Amino acid sequence: MYALIYDEHRLDRPEKRVISIHRRRDTAEDALEKRQKKLGRTVTECNTRVVWVKKAVRAGETVGPGEYETWRPGEPVPEGEVVGDSD
Repeated sequence: MYALIYDEHRLDRPEKRVISIHRRRDTAEDALEKRQKKLGRTVTECNTRVVWVKKAVRAGETVGPGEYETWRPGEPVPEGEVVGDSD
């Protein structure tokens, strides 16, 4: 399952809080976009990202290193920039 996690990229805090759970990557990405618009911030400023979770979790719980990956095993990884830089 896919999840939105709150990730400040701090090495001293390896546990990440699960914001929401989704069955498909596209619905998780839609939720990320809605969160971004709601907060009025960029994806980086939201400290939120989509991950593949290896265990059953619910929103509000935490996941640690080894319990999630950026891409689901076997999922095609896009090449190049997914979102273009703004000038």
